[in-house]
Amino acid sequence: MPICITCTRPISHLYTVYESAYNLRLEQCSQCLKFADPYVEHDSLTLLLDLILLKREVYRHLIYNRGTEPRKALGKSKTGFEGSQEDEQRLAGTKNRQREKDRWWLILKLACGLITVDAYPEISADVSRWTVETNIVFLRILVGCLIETFAFHGGVMFASYFVLALLDFFRSRRRTSYAEISGVRQQFKFSLIPLTIFYSSLTKLFLLFLLTIWRPSASKPGGSPYYWDPSYYSSSLVTRALEIWDEDKLDREWVVRNILGGMATGFGLRVVLDCHPVFTTVVILVGWLAKTVVAGLLKNWVGGDEHSGDKWMAFSIP
Repeated sequence: MPICITCTRPISHLYTVYESAYNLRLEQCSQCLKFADPYVEHDSLTLLLDLILLKREVYRHLIYNRGTEPRKALGKSKTGFEGSQEDEQRLAGTKNRQREKDRWWLILKLACGLITVDAYPEISADVSRWTVETNIVFLRILVGCLIETFAFHGGVMFASYFVLALLDFFRSRRRTSYAEISGVRQQFKFSLIPLTIFYSSLTKLFLLFLLTIWRPSASKPGGSPYYWDPSYYSSSLVTRALEIWDEDKLDREWVVRNILGGMATGFGLRVVLDCHPVFTTVVILVGWLAKTVVAGLLKNWVGGDEHSGDKWMAFSIP
């Protein structure tokens, strides 16, 4: 069942279609009195931009409401009579199973594309010419990224299961009724977790794309290198803290992939799990831990030698 993207109240339909598919009317939420989901009228570019900007409403639209059927104002059954309640429940169950299959198929397609794009910085760093040897390096790096992604998703889903179980336990102790539970939790399925992670990775990939086309300059226009005068600060602690921003010490791609990527994933998981940010932080840390362990096991195989393995380990771990 779809939900209102503002207050998360479950709603039967998002919009009503009349004689034409372009002749529609948005449904109003009975609780917040706003349109349940205005994103049904927006194009894909608007959805992509709002997704990169980490807007909570677009997450709810894509995860819970995307693909739901509208109410047909002129729709009638072939017999002219409405079906029985059992037939309606059977039809609803069939539609839910089909939506679950379509969701997993979407996850598979996103995984194939986004994992390849995510592995590109490491692949481009090691592959200069396409030979038999470089093809083997390409496959090793791609397989390594694939296994790391599965490890991260597995750790996140494992931690999410225990977090939700803990929240459900406290909710049962407070004797919270089903009507008081948010629509996000009522419609929750574990297949939404990997879908949310892949959607959240678009922000990270967009920032990595900006780094590839807009590299920071390490020197002034005249050719002399940039430097800063530490005499402005009397404290050595401040001086050492500011040195991490030097060009030879700051790895911007690592910061975007792991720090900003983890923050974006945490925001997306907070929308799906509907819990406090502390719990989503714990979930992300568990996923990072699983990814780090797997990266340590794969570093020698992916790199081919100890030096390249250490480089792969530094690229992978958060």
